[in-house]
Amino acid sequence: MNILLIGNSYSVDATRYLHRIARADKVDITTACIYIGGCPLERHFRNMHSEKDAYNLFMNGEECGFFVSLKEALVNRSWDVITLQQASFESFDFKNYEPYLTVLSEYIRTLCPNAKIYIHQTWCDNVDSPRLEGFGFSDSKGMLAEIIKAYDKACKEIKADGIIRSGELIYSLYENGLNPVWRDHGHVSYGIGRLAVGLLWYKTLTGNDIMKNTFCDTDEPVSEKELEIIKKCVNSI
Repeated sequence: MNILLIGNSYSVDATRYLHRIARADKVDITTACIYIGGCPLERHFRNMHSEKDAYNLFMNGEECGFFVSLKEALVNRSWDVITLQQASFESFDFKNYEPYLTVLSEYIRTLCPNAKIYIHQTWCDNVDSPRLEGFGFSDSKGMLAEIIKAYDKACKEIKADGIIRSGELIYSLYENGLNPVWRDHGHVSYGIGRLAVGLLWYKTLTGNDIMKNTFCDTDEPVSEKELEIIKKCVNSI
């Protein structure tokens, strides 16, 4: 399976381990993430028109060290799945998604007619994030509620093939007592957070059972007990 993510640092977080999670099950998944830090849909839309080599390329969770254009990435190979997501700071308000989301999805379908388009639901800020008040929220749960609404509407708007509910998972990890889930105000932790989201992507896109998956080579330690809770949370989404 070939997966292309059109995203930002949250998509780098999401697929740091996905290739290796799949490999542990002897499943062949190649991930390519074209990345600009904090990139919203509007900027992807502008990059589509400019065709500039604006994106840092990550393959299978590793930075490649060179830049590509959106078009170059799309036509590079036969993609099975292509994902779109909004930047965190605009994710909770659907008016920030359009018309960019619809135009981007049409562009993808023109260049990659056989690919499925998935919406990647990003997550709310850390419960202690100083950004929450500026976003208009008293807590991260309120931010998550609006994120869910916006991404669900986005999925329906473009008739996406599915949605990867990473945002709901990250908050579930927090509610189940795992720590650290975030490593700063928004990005997920290198161990628990990235592993959990990777397992969710793997389960969502392959339908495979994650309970016996043996991958554990994370950049930050994850205990057996934490892994048990992670897998329980993933299966609850």
